[in-house]
Amino acid sequence: MRNHFGLDKPVYVQYVKWITNMTTGNFGLSLAHQKPVVEVIRESLLLNIILAAATMLLTWMVAFPIRIYSAVRQHSWGDYTVSFLGYVGLSVPDFLLALVVMYFSYLYFGTSIGGLFSQDNIMAPWSAGRVVDMLGHLWIPAIIVGTSGTAGLIRILRANLLDELHKPYVTTAQAKGMRHWKVVLKYPVRVALNPFVSTFGYALPQLVSGTVLVSVVLSLPTLGPIFLASLTSQDMFLAGTILVLLGALTVVGTLLSDIMLVLVDPRIRLTK
Repeated sequence: MRNHFGLDKPVYVQYVKWITNMTTGNFGLSLAHQKPVVEVIRESLLLNIILAAATMLLTWMVAFPIRIYSAVRQHSWGDYTVSFLGYVGLSVPDFLLALVVMYFSYLYFGTSIGGLFSQDNIMAPWSAGRVVDMLGHLWIPAIIVGTSGTAGLIRILRANLLDELHKPYVTTAQAKGMRHWKVVLKYPVRVALNPFVSTFGYALPQLVSGTVLVSVVLSLPTLGPIFLASLTSQDMFLAGTILVLLGALTVVGTLLSDIMLVLVDPRIRLTK
């Protein structure tokens, strides 16, 4: 077995062989599942991408309007309420929130919210009915996973927007007769988005590595439980492949954040 898996060779030889095989789509054999790594993570990766997209969409849809309102209405009851809820969202761990939601849903509604599919669709092939069933279960994990991210984005966007609202160009635009909300949305909001967009690169790997406990608690068929199981069972090919995937997501996310930053703020472009 040592010869079969190449463990009798030096570490650098094993690493070079592993990386070389990756270029052909061969990520090795999962020791725990006794099948290729690609087959183990294929469907889980797809579900992880769907959950990540739903979480990010929900996060942006909630964080943007709330914090724009909170910054414009600074020191109002609405601002204090949103700030309090934001601190609660940052302080409560995602897995604890998942446990609380599961408890109350079973206590008052008699239903279990674990997983992304009903019992009949867990092993069923993909179909329109399975997609509808997944969408019906998707919103609860998206809310739980996106709670802390939404709270963090709210704090960042509010602080940046407050800095921009009191600058002279905002006063000048208002003095020329532009409506208040038009001024806010056209100028300060765009500038305040820069730090938010620049941190987008960390959001993609965080949705895989940062949701392991939530995925275990909610029994989500994503990469989180597979990653944890591969580490505890020392399934090196499976764990190494997921780690490489996290690194690739970081690089891709950083590239996307740079492109988005140029589109949001043309001033940062490199010119002659």
